[in-house]
Amino acid sequence: MTRFTFPPSIASRPVWGTLLPRKGTAFLMIADAEGAEALIDLAKAAPDLMAAADVVYLPKGTGTRFSDALRAAGPGTLYIGPSFDAAEPRIKRMLADARMGLQIFLTGTEGLMGRAMALALAAGTPVDAIQTEHRGSVARRMQCVHCKGFTEDVMTDPFVCAHCGLNLFVRDHYSRRFGAYQGVCVDAEDPGVIPPQKELYS
Repeated sequence: MTRFTFPPSIASRPVWGTLLPRKGTAFLMIADAEGAEALIDLAKAAPDLMAAADVVYLPKGTGTRFSDALRAAGPGTLYIGPSFDAAEPRIKRMLADARMGLQIFLTGTEGLMGRAMALALAAGTPVDAIQTEHRGSVARRMQCVHCKGFTEDVMTDPFVCAHCGLNLFVRDHYSRRFGAYQGVCVDAEDPGVIPPQKELYS
């Protein structure tokens, strides 16, 4: 099983739920990596819902491990893409063409869910029409508060910003607008004094 129980944190940190069947006029499902398992579970509980759904799936490092099972779950349409950046124009178009009553299901990594939710909210989707479920990696999408650049799949604290090279502390402060956690320079007051690196949640 690819579930993880996140420890208690501050109010701005997202709380991910569990995907449940829901009535709607249309269904958009977006998943990456082990998130496919949650969609397959949902299809078992509600095959008619899956048959009416448009599914966007990004395998990431899992290769074809879940693709065949997801295809066999019988989605209305299935797009398998190489990255979120590659899928983003498609997701934006689907959101722009959506009609009232659309239900959105997001599952997989926090980075995927955060980015997809930001797009959905920007398109005017009501918050209560979006469901989430974390599956798989606990890696975070981080935004450097200094250069504003994003570093994907951060697994250590502190980490080095992929854009400006600063050593950043992994904070639980979260921006729903950007779908990312915020990273702050760890040695701003004592340059060169960097605490030992450790894995997230270790």
